[in-house]
Amino acid sequence: MIVKKTWRQKSILFLTGFFLISLLFACQTASINESSTSTATPVTEKTFSTQSFAVAYPDRELTTSPARLPELPYAANALEKAIDAETMKLHHDRHHAAYVKNLNAALQKYPELQNKSVEAMLRDLNSVPEDIRETVRNNGGGHLNHTIFWQIMSPNGGGEPTGEIAQQINQTFGSFDAFKKQFNQAGGDRFGSGWVWLVRNPQNQLQIVTTPNQDSPIMDSLYPIMGNDVWEHAYYLRYQNQRAEYLNNWWNVVNWSEINRRIQAVSQQDDT
Repeated sequence: MIVKKTWRQKSILFLTGFFLISLLFACQTASINESSTSTATPVTEKTFSTQSFAVAYPDRELTTSPARLPELPYAANALEKAIDAETMKLHHDRHHAAYVKNLNAALQKYPELQNKSVEAMLRDLNSVPEDIRETVRNNGGGHLNHTIFWQIMSPNGGGEPTGEIAQQINQTFGSFDAFKKQFNQAGGDRFGSGWVWLVRNPQNQLQIVTTPNQDSPIMDSLYPIMGNDVWEHAYYLRYQNQRAEYLNNWWNVVNWSEINRRIQAVSQQDDT
């Protein structure tokens, strides 16, 4: 016996079939879209942070319990190719010593801050009490900047860089001569007192920057690879107002071994 389907039954069967086919097609499309999304994930650019790096020395930051004046790693007259002995003595024994003395005096009001390094305070100046904040900025910065400065000069320095620093300078600036020209230009253009630096920036690139007074690059999340002091007390006895001559002669005492160590320390820690 043959049972004829009514128009209503035929409609229900057609709609049910259409629904099942649509559901199957939707599942296949979702699977394809999910697969294509996972393969199209954008690659994020590797960034760099100064927070995890020792800045003053390879293995430690500057203590404030109390802050101490470091000894020069050479005799005061050892850098005569660029800096005379009298300038070195005044610069280290008086100017740098004054930064250390003033920093210690300011921190006596807040003994709990002596558990922090100079770098930690400079990275987060807003956490330093307002009444000593400017003193910490100026004198803590001066202490850190000069501690680096003495190390990146040497009686056996000068010449062109070699090793990793040479490679990175060539990659970034085209050549050492081009880099030196830009560095000197920036140092000469720094109005008043301050510093000229080669830094590693948050985009993991080398960059030439200047800072006013005794500001440290780490205040702007920059890691100082090398820097030259363009305060007048760094050169005035010998060069008087001829800053450009001082900047040119300074390359005769640049300690490329130490600068290579600094950039290698950054590269090694950045790869971990």
